[in-house]
Amino acid sequence: MENSSVSTKHAVSGEIINPAMPVRRIASVDVYRGFVMLLMMAEVLAFPRVARAFPESTFWQILSFNQSHVPWTWFGLHDLIQPSFTFLVGVVLPFSIESRKNKGATHVSLLQHTIKRALILIFLGIFLRSIHAKQTYFTFEDTLTQIGLGYTFLVILGFYSQRVQIIALIVISVGYWLAFALYPLPGATFDYASAGVTANWEHNLQGFAAHWNKNKNLAWAFDRWFLNLFPRESTFLNNEGGYCTLSFIPTLGTMILGLFAGNKLNSSSVPAEKIKFFIITGVGLILFGVLLHITGINPIIKRIWTPAWMVFSGGTCFLLLTFFYWVVDVAGKKSWSFFLMIIGANSIVAYCMSDGGVREFISESLLIHLGHNYGQIFGLEYTTLVTGGLVLFFEWLILYWMYKKKIFIKI
Repeated sequence: MENSSVSTKHAVSGEIINPAMPVRRIASVDVYRGFVMLLMMAEVLAFPRVARAFPESTFWQILSFNQSHVPWTWFGLHDLIQPSFTFLVGVVLPFSIESRKNKGATHVSLLQHTIKRALILIFLGIFLRSIHAKQTYFTFEDTLTQIGLGYTFLVILGFYSQRVQIIALIVISVGYWLAFALYPLPGATFDYASAGVTANWEHNLQGFAAHWNKNKNLAWAFDRWFLNLFPRESTFLNNEGGYCTLSFIPTLGTMILGLFAGNKLNSSSVPAEKIKFFIITGVGLILFGVLLHITGINPIIKRIWTPAWMVFSGGTCFLLLTFFYWVVDVAGKKSWSFFLMIIGANSIVAYCMSDGGVREFISESLLIHLGHNYGQIFGLEYTTLVTGGLVLFFEWLILYWMYKKKIFIKI
């Protein structure tokens, strides 16, 4: 990673701003990314803890639900963080490829740069997950590693026509669905203890949909083999949340959906046509995902990134992009979004703050200087709102300082 005063590139996005070769800026992309990262950073406010103090409050229960991941099927607002971040990788890719080609990059040099970036993303994800471990914690379900595993394939697809990209999306979706559907269901002798799930878990699915049950599916079986190829503190038996390595395959599908949006944004179409395309595509994907779920063909499950989740969350991302694009870029109402823009401009730093040790450092420093009870100024129930709010404020100040100094961390 590096800083540059001549050329800057947003982390993961691949967008380049070079004075010698200007690139059209889509401000709404940074704002959307900032919104997504704010949701992640705001975990420090710990709404679920406040909600437990007010069990009768509908307001706090709603906030708590949407700051938590659902146990298995369907979704909450917090479940849209990863697909949005992933979707935006595809959105900015056409701009990145165009910019590098304008600077004389060949397909070979683009591919070399892509592989390097993919490896950095994978290893950065592993590093962040290993911060509090006793040894390197090899896991590949993290957002950054999932993007890294599929990123090279995405860039290669970016060189081809949209027809080829659509075919690739269909092959990924149907192939991933079929692989799970053909994997046998647990038999009478299945070891539920090693899977970390009971036979009567309330979120278990029945019938054909049972092929996508937590830690009783193809992806879980794959990780039981794959993750134990790496040095570990103990043998890998299951992921407590049901997350899996193979999710990177349909995650690539989400990036391809973002690529479709990016192709449209980068086209000569007038804004009204772009917005119409985003809305129709978004609504269509959402309805298709719901149809797959309610018919039992494929459940909507974020944790293993089912094809139904891919199209459903992808449709939601299209609609969110529509909102930010219309308000920020078309209507030109940008002043309100400055707070989000600051976060989105250095998204990789914001991500590391949330997933690394920066949050803990700021929190401990505040305890040293303000005392251990400063968070109780409005009552014990609101402690996390006070302490978390201050941590979030100082994290934003760091990002603001970097923005003013034109320091953009890139990969």
